[in-house]
Amino acid sequence: MPKYKLVVMTRPVDGREQEYNDWYREVHLPDLVAIDGIKSAQRFRLSRAVVPNAEPLPYLAIYDVETDDIDKTLEDLQSCATSGRMFISPALSIEEAFGAVYEELGPPVTR
Repeated sequence: MPKYKLVVMTRPVDGREQEYNDWYREVHLPDLVAIDGIKSAQRFRLSRAVVPNAEPLPYLAIYDVETDDIDKTLEDLQSCATSGRMFISPALSIEEAFGAVYEELGPPVTR
């Protein structure tokens, strides 16, 4: 079965960072892993940029996705978000969010 990484970078609305983090951890991640094909979710906070003059978004979420139909999985995700079945916090700055899906090209390289 094909494997993917759904990568999402976000930032909270100014002054609502705690609300944003509480929602993301307690509500949003469980909502996403409940969608068929999304196997796990993990969040990260920016520690430092390594490309000069880059201004990356401060939060990253990586979702492990395994599905034979990535389009269907993404449609299910979009449907949940737009229908109200998945609560999207007003503490999330949606205008600044970035998301992309990457297909696995091979196994991890380890030492």
